[in-house]
Amino acid sequence: MNKNITSLFAIIAVFSLMSGIALNAVAQTSTSSSWPMFRNDLLRTGVSTSAGPTTNQTLWKFTTDGQVWSSPAVASGVVYVATLNGTVYAVNASTGTQLWKYTTGAHVYSSPAVADGAVYIGSNDNNTYALNATDGAQLWNFTTGNQVQSSPAVTNGIVYIGSNDNNTYALNATNGAQLWNFTTGYNVISSPAIAKGVLYVGSFDSRIYALDATSGVQIWNYTTGRGVEPSPAVVDGVVFVGSYDNLTYALNATTGTQIWNATVGGDLCVQSSPAVANGVVYIGGSDEPYVYAFNATTGKQLWNYTTGMQVFSSPAIASGIVYVGGFNNTFFALNATSGTPIWTYATNDGKNTGSTFSPGGEIYSSPAVVDGVVYVGSYDKNVYAFAPSTNPQPSPSTSASASISPSASPTTSASPTSTASTTPTPATSSNTTYYIIAAAIVIIIIIAVVTALTLRKRHQ
Repeated sequence: MNKNITSLFAIIAVFSLMSGIALNAVAQTSTSSSWPMFRNDLLRTGVSTSAGPTTNQTLWKFTTDGQVWSSPAVASGVVYVATLNGTVYAVNASTGTQLWKYTTGAHVYSSPAVADGAVYIGSNDNNTYALNATDGAQLWNFTTGNQVQSSPAVTNGIVYIGSNDNNTYALNATNGAQLWNFTTGYNVISSPAIAKGVLYVGSFDSRIYALDATSGVQIWNYTTGRGVEPSPAVVDGVVFVGSYDNLTYALNATTGTQIWNATVGGDLCVQSSPAVANGVVYIGGSDEPYVYAFNATTGKQLWNYTTGMQVFSSPAIASGIVYVGGFNNTFFALNATSGTPIWTYATNDGKNTGSTFSPGGEIYSSPAVVDGVVYVGSYDKNVYAFAPSTNPQPSPSTSASASISPSASPTTSASPTSTASTTPTPATSSNTTYYIIAAAIVIIIIIAVVTALTLRKRHQ
């Protein structure tokens, strides 16, 4: 009987450890109340489980000291974003009130990542910074050999980030010490994605790399026709990524074998990073004025939407809506099934919209969707929060014309048509799985404890 009791307590210990692992995984995964890094999660899916706003009403607008290329991260009720003046801001997510700011030594194109009370971000002064998330105090900086425009991924106490010195780095998140680096053939602006212990990242040497996240050892690489600036998205064992050869690729995540590729717009480049939700890949055309939707399995184009000018911003998906910025000073909310516009908003106080380039409110920044609010930056030096409020600010309409076509090549058809075979809705969060596992483990532990105590009582 003593052996039985000992065995039961051993089982309890194992299940307790498993519960801790599951709960730790939950803690490292974004929720509807956070968007802690570029593209929201380590897989870089660009998908939120939060509902998204259905009107262009602004909750607030925060004016920074410079043009905003960086994409917002949102965690614990705070929006973190940076400017081309080199300033990193923390802003109250509900009110738009500045909490703190920190100035780096050069432009900041990198987008922040927030983890364990710290904000991590790269700068064109060649450094990666770790800042205290509460007050902005510098915790450490790591100096690379060139500008850092890549956006960090943070998990298990490690910061992963690329640099224009051709390297991808793994840094200790606590002190910034280098753990390893992997050297590619050219600049690494792409932001790493992490899935099942593998890091995926693009390089301007025209390759997409898969590296062991622990050691930095190369697993495979795939060669495209030109440099790879966008960040990969990894979903269901497939790596989706765009390239400057104007193609979007789907690669087997284990082997790097090409599954399909699809042409995105003209003949120059794809800078937009893909969002992937419910079997559909959404991406912007950086050479042509379109947002595209492709079948994730086959690469077949489901629809395209004409924005009026190029799309450098990367889409965010929430509650069946695609949110994305345009080069023509316009922010778009599109129906994820058909591409039909739901609403638009003109930045730069409604000036200079349409198909003629006039600088002022271009949107390179990629949106974050948290608790029903969309956050995005603009070249008009503002960060916008879109959501209904009791005292809404004026919402400028846009004069940009747009059209939708389900054809394989971009057109300007005036009749919106959908060829999608399924209705894209926000992807189910992996949080749900972890919570179910954790809850089941807790129940098993309770049953095991009760059984052990009962057996011990009987033994006595």
